Parts: sequence; C-alpha cells; structure tokens
Amino acid sequence: MNLKGNWNYPTKVRFGAGRIAELADACNELGIKKPMLVTDPGLAKLPMVQDALARNEAAGLASALYSDIKPNPLARNVEEGLKRYRSGNHDGVIAFGGGSALDAGKTIAFMAGQTRPMWDFEDIGDNWKAADDAGIDPIIAVPTTAGTGSEVGRAAVIMNEETHTKKILFHPKMMPSIVIADPELTLGLPPHITAATGMDALAHCLEAYCVSSYHPMADGIAVEGARLIKEWLPVAVRDGKNLSARAHMMVAASMGAAAFQKGLGAIHALSHPVGSLYDTHHGLTNGVVMPYVLAFNRTAIDEKMTRLAAWLSLPDPSFAAVMQWVLALREEIAIPHTLRELGVESDRLDALAQMAAIDPTASGNPVPVGVKELKTLFVASIEGRLD
Repeated sequence: MNLKGNWNYPTKVRFGAGRIAELADACNELGIKKPMLVTDPGLAKLPMVQDALARNEAAGLASALYSDIKPNPLARNVEEGLKRYRSGNHDGVIAFGGGSALDAGKTIAFMAGQTRPMWDFEDIGDNWKAADDAGIDPIIAVPTTAGTGSEVGRAAVIMNEETHTKKILFHPKMMPSIVIADPELTLGLPPHITAATGMDALAHCLEAYCVSSYHPMADGIAVEGARLIKEWLPVAVRDGKNLSARAHMMVAASMGAAAFQKGLGAIHALSHPVGSLYDTHHGLTNGVVMPYVLAFNRTAIDEKMTRLAAWLSLPDPSFAAVMQWVLALREEIAIPHTLRELGVESDRLDALAQMAAIDPTASGNPVPVGVKELKTLFVASIEGRLD
C-alpha cells in the first residue's frame, strides 16, 4: 500500500514518509517569509529540527527557533514565545513536535496580533468571537508523535499557573493551514511514549464516538481510527522502526482529533486536573482512567460498544468485548492500571473532582457527571475498581 497522499480534510495535509522536505514549499504557499519554529527542548537538539531549519535557510527563509516549552505547556512559555515572535517580526509559526509544542505554537500564532489577554479566549460560549481574525498568523503543523492530533485541531490546552488548571483556548483559525505529517519523524519515539500517545489517540476516538449528539461523520472517523489503533499500536510499541505502523498511527491520531470536534467526555475531564496537579503525561493519564469511565458510562453506550466491537472484529461483539480489549491492550503496552501508580492519592480528591466538574469536556459525557460522580470515578481509578 502506498501510504502517501495530499488531503484537504479537515485542512491541507501532506501525508507520507519524507514529506518534511516540503517544509519550505509549505511556507511559500502561505506567504510566510520569516517563520518561527516552535518545538520542545528535547527535539530542538535533534537532527530533524536542525535539518528543517537548514532547509528553510537554504530556501531563503530566515527561521528562528523557540523551544522553551514544558510537557504540559505553561502560559509563561507561550508569553515568552510571543514576546520573541513579535520582537523578531515573524509572520508565521511552524509548530513542530508533540502536543505541547503544537499547542504552544498554535497559541503563539493566534495571539500574534491580539490585544486582549489570552484567557479571554477560553473555550466558553462565544469567547472566540472577540478575537481579531486579522491578527492571527498562519500555522504549519509538523507532528512528531501520534497522539494528540492537535495538528488538525482548532484548540490548544495551556496551563494557567495562577489557578493550576488547564485551560482550553479555541478559535476556528487555530486550525493549522498546512500539516506536514511525515511518519519518519516518529521513528525515534521510545516504546513508553509511543504507548502513551497512542492511548491518547484511542481516548479521542472512543470519547468522540460515545458522545450522545448526532454526528455520523465523526462517528465513522472515530471507529476507523480505533480500528487502526487496534491493529497498529501494539506493532509500533513492539517495533518502533516499522514505518507502516508509524504511518497508520499518525493518521489515526489525526482522525481522533477530527472526530472529537463532536465532543469529549469524562476521560478528559479526569485527566486534565491530574495533569495540572501532578504534571502527568496527558495520553498516559487518559489510558489509565479509560476503562473506569467506560464502565461508568455502560448504560448509555452499551449498544454503541457492541457495534464498535463488531467493527473491530472482536469475538462475541458486546460492551464486555470492548472492555476486555482495552484492558488487554493496556497490559500489552505497559499502561498502568491505576492512578495511584502515577502518584495520585486520595488526599486531593475534592480539588480534583471540582476541577473535573468545570472542565469543558465534562459536559460531553454520555452519562451526566458532576462533582459527586467524578469523585467516585477518581476513587475507582485510584483503587483500581471496575465493578
């Protein structure tokens, strides 16, 4: 199979091995003359980033590098990047890396010409309409993990250090104008990061599919994304140099993000405050809490899970078949079974539950959740109770 293509769904995507060579061409297409490449400190030292900068330089594009990004990006990371962006008179962002770099880069480009504070654009109601559209600079996204799908998303998650909470910022023009999805860039990911980011992609597919609102297009994308993950995530973890596995996982991650335009649910509502208070990896946390949320939602998703099980070719299609598959997958790729294994204890239950209840993703859960229900889910996830 030729795993390469140019897609316009949901934005322009140049997919396939070696496509990073087209970075300068993508800048030219968008009229970017002086890009700032935003990445994380680890990637900034690797040849893939240095090669990208060198290619741009050879094409006459003077590219700056900004890499002061935390794994859970902080507001101050964005603010410092924005300061450098403006002082360097840059005219576009290359967001290069995993979810943290993509989210930070997208936010810097979004805020480039804004005069209002960043938090005025939190994803609440119609806040996004207050933005100056003309002040949003073009974005090229280059994902190097297969998890968040932020490369095809209209939002970014940034930590507010003052409140110790993750905030979702939203605007339609946060969607990158061009994505260069080159699976060769993921070949160096270690198994534990491959596993954690893969569970993030699965969480997106499962939660989008389970949201109650009517959106058959998103549902179709979600279930096929889940099938690709079922087939290829164990292979990618076991054999990180398998380019087919890396390619299928990269597209599955983008599919999960395209699908969750429909919405998310309690997996993310639980995961966001844990990441805020304990600085855990987002995808890993999603993978840990996943089965507890599925069990809680069973009455609302039983029929959907039966259909999904059939699509995944699981024996005796049913909710139980999907649950058994999720548990077996987690064990196979070494995802912890409880939040306690991530350092989460019951001493902060009240704070966690209150933060989860106001997270924007909570409202999409197929079974309504408030502080009481989310606290119960945290206890189950800490203690490992699926009954």
